[in-house]
Amino acid sequence: MPTLFESLRVGDLTLPNRVIMAPLTRMRSKQPGNIPTELNATYYAQRASAGLIISEATQISQQGQGYPATPGIYSPDQVEGWKAVTNAVHNAGGRIFLQLWHVGRISHSSHQPNGQLPVAPSAIKAAGGTFSATWKQVAFETPRALETTEVADIVRDYAQAARNAKDAGFDGVEVHGANGYLLDQFLQDGSNQRSDHYGGSIENRARLLLEVVDVAIAVWGAGRVGVRLSPYGTFNDMRDSDPVNLFTYVLKELGARKIAYVHLIEPRSSSAGSQDGNIQDAPDTAQLFRQSYPGVLISAGGYQRSDAMKVVEEGCADAVAFGRLFISNPDLPKRLEKNAELTKYDRGTFYGGAEKGYTDYPCL
Repeated sequence: MPTLFESLRVGDLTLPNRVIMAPLTRMRSKQPGNIPTELNATYYAQRASAGLIISEATQISQQGQGYPATPGIYSPDQVEGWKAVTNAVHNAGGRIFLQLWHVGRISHSSHQPNGQLPVAPSAIKAAGGTFSATWKQVAFETPRALETTEVADIVRDYAQAARNAKDAGFDGVEVHGANGYLLDQFLQDGSNQRSDHYGGSIENRARLLLEVVDVAIAVWGAGRVGVRLSPYGTFNDMRDSDPVNLFTYVLKELGARKIAYVHLIEPRSSSAGSQDGNIQDAPDTAQLFRQSYPGVLISAGGYQRSDAMKVVEEGCADAVAFGRLFISNPDLPKRLEKNAELTKYDRGTFYGGAEKGYTDYPCL
């Protein structure tokens, strides 16, 4: 029976434990330019005891940005900034994947090149709002539907971002196909009403995600590529009429590609960190989709020590990703193994700012 604290082979890597640091948006990159800094390097190096660190979501292009001060991976300065991060993590004995991100309609014209509208599979406005480039709360805008020819440009942006991640010294990449961002918008029929070969059938709606995964594999090899998905997730106004068949198809296609892992977010935690507590009576996707995917499965979403240990021991997941607990407990694997007291996080310092609530949490 495997345990949370045993090693795990994940693609080309052997992880020392199964406690994964989930991708966590913190909005602390250098401005202008969305460039990672030495402060970011310190933050990640403090958490290098994770079996694997998955970086904060990182936009593949200016068009892909949706929030202020989130880092990119499309400029030489950003690549250099990330090199400092990966060097710090590796010097501390850790492993780190870069999460590749395009937010699609979950943006605002203030973040877009030349103040253009955000892009999406279809011109369907999401409910709710976001932060503008000047940190003001604004409603989502009705996005512009991408032309078919433009989709290929986005795939090329992902390919270049994957190459840039390799130049920056990462150990691999995670394709962000979850949480209502662009690739998820193409997957789910609540946001995709296209009539070309990227819309309609499940196979068509999954086409963009799989094309992006394929270009990442071409750069890195399958054993250095992961994918994050959020079946049944409602964050960013997402819905699909047949999620079981949709995500079963996607998982089987990913399984055939023999990628390093799939990372599933439990819908009980679909708020994506915007609130505490879990949604009751939500489907258990680790159980629901375990049989659909033969490879390494990472489960994320509102886990505490006991249920994380249980999901691994019962074989419903091979590893567990922690988010908020890793923010306030940089040595989380040791604390979990020793069943030590956990430091409480301060939600008020999650986004933006400097050292406070970022690099000042103590180790045991």
